[in-house]
Amino acid sequence: MTLAAATVESAAVEQARLTVRVEDIAPETTTIRSLDWDRDRFDIEFGLQNGTTYNSYLIRGEKVALVDTSHAKFRQLYLDALRGEIDPATIDYIVISHTEPDHSGLVADVLELAPQATIVAAKVAIQFLEGFVHRNFDRQVVKSGDTLDLGDGHVLEFVNAPNLHWPDSIFTYDRKTQTLYTCDAFGMHYCSDDTFDEKLGDFEADYRFYYECLMAPNARSVVSAMKRMQKLGEITTIANGHGPLLRHNLNELTGRYWNWSNEKADSETVAAVFYTSGYGYSDRISQAIAHGISKTGVVVEMVDLKVADPHDVNELVGRATGIILGTPPASGELAKETLDAVGTMFAAIKGRKQTFGLFECYGGDDEPIDPLARKFRDLGLKPAFAPIRVKDEPDEQLYQVCDEAGTDLGQFLARKDALKKMKSLDSDLDKALGRLSGGLYIITAQKGDITSGMLASWVSQASFKPLGLSIAVAKDRAIESLMQVGDRFVLNVLEEGNYQHLMKHFLKRFPPGADRFEGVDTRTAANGSPVLADALAYVECEVTSRMDCEDHWLVYSTVEEGKVSNEDARTAIHHRKVGNHY
Repeated sequence: MTLAAATVESAAVEQARLTVRVEDIAPETTTIRSLDWDRDRFDIEFGLQNGTTYNSYLIRGEKVALVDTSHAKFRQLYLDALRGEIDPATIDYIVISHTEPDHSGLVADVLELAPQATIVAAKVAIQFLEGFVHRNFDRQVVKSGDTLDLGDGHVLEFVNAPNLHWPDSIFTYDRKTQTLYTCDAFGMHYCSDDTFDEKLGDFEADYRFYYECLMAPNARSVVSAMKRMQKLGEITTIANGHGPLLRHNLNELTGRYWNWSNEKADSETVAAVFYTSGYGYSDRISQAIAHGISKTGVVVEMVDLKVADPHDVNELVGRATGIILGTPPASGELAKETLDAVGTMFAAIKGRKQTFGLFECYGGDDEPIDPLARKFRDLGLKPAFAPIRVKDEPDEQLYQVCDEAGTDLGQFLARKDALKKMKSLDSDLDKALGRLSGGLYIITAQKGDITSGMLASWVSQASFKPLGLSIAVAKDRAIESLMQVGDRFVLNVLEEGNYQHLMKHFLKRFPPGADRFEGVDTRTAANGSPVLADALAYVECEVTSRMDCEDHWLVYSTVEEGKVSNEDARTAIHHRKVGNHY
């Protein structure tokens, strides 16, 4: 494999290093990888620990195809790299895997250099492009099974992959090189000079975190897309849109997607999330809510009101126990496109056994949220959370509110399954597990403007050199998103005889976005997290690794410093009677 061009360095400041690497990955096939080394937030405000990449590809047959572009922040770097590889005037096709700006942000710029190129994309993607390219362009709409012959054996076959994680997504398979271009699917937010996935251990956590954030809310769509992939023939390389390309561990990593998605899709409890793509912040808010729901094990199915099929809407609403709606536009052409789908949704609602949630989209012309809420109630549905009202451009705190609201809804829907699991263990085993006692602790964390706290008892020292401890954190806990690798937090040790008020406070149910420290005496630790004034002791920690334990994350953290406030006091102990729930 040859290096087709040297790394191009950005003149940007060190805090935002941007580089581009160009490399041949298969016969007549080149990747242009835009490396965003220092990006620490992405999409719906998920924290990143290792930056990200935006991957673009050139396929040269008798005709030339460009698969995806890059983020607008790479405009000059990317266009220089593209011109260094090929005369843009010779590009015949621009394949758009989906229209999210981090992959299609430079389509208009490339069309300026290659006005003769034909845009190849799903029907919905073409509609989206018309809204932001602002110029005429030739187009070719494709769907599953359609092909495009570039010559020299490069026959591209297309696969519909909606909702991964954008409504207009397609996969592209090159029969000659056995390469599948998947954009967001099978990607990861992980930035390194390595083009391929040789170092599995380095990015495993990022791969799983990416899946949980972006793909888990669409697990059924993942399964459907993977079934279509199986009909393509042998796949030797997955050329994704973010992170290293999959080749060395392809079967292992796609197998994980298959297992994770089937586990989630098997749930009989379903929440339907209706949103309007391209309107305000509907896409991102709906993704944040869906992520919160998926953390509870409830299956999420997302429906774009702009392209919703009435039959599919009717069928989904008929079996969904939770229905979440983003306020559609109240007037204009977009309102006409969504009106029928909203009407079908309301007509299919069953009532008493269903619950609902509503959120504003901040699109400038939202349908009023209160009349929609009344309509849901009139149909017999109960609200799972208070309507999410968006009065300003969404920020970290708003997305955290959405995530927590989704978790509340998911926990409500999953309560019957949880009760069944509690009763499923053998009584003797249940009682034996219940004899494992532990201390009582409050975990506190702050990241940016977001703070959170959680009562914990599954805590243990795990190592001497370095000093480290392990904590089991349930996946549906709000604080889980503040305990990613590299995050810092405080473990507050509760004191025997002086802990009931703190335990009572942190055991209560907080509304989404509520201040968990209101009325609690705190000060700030060196790492920025709250320290409880009434704690017996505290230690400041940094998350080093996480292990997936099905319904919990086992978080291993190194200890940075700590202090005891009362050396004569003892740690509060938690004794359980049963071992299958807290």
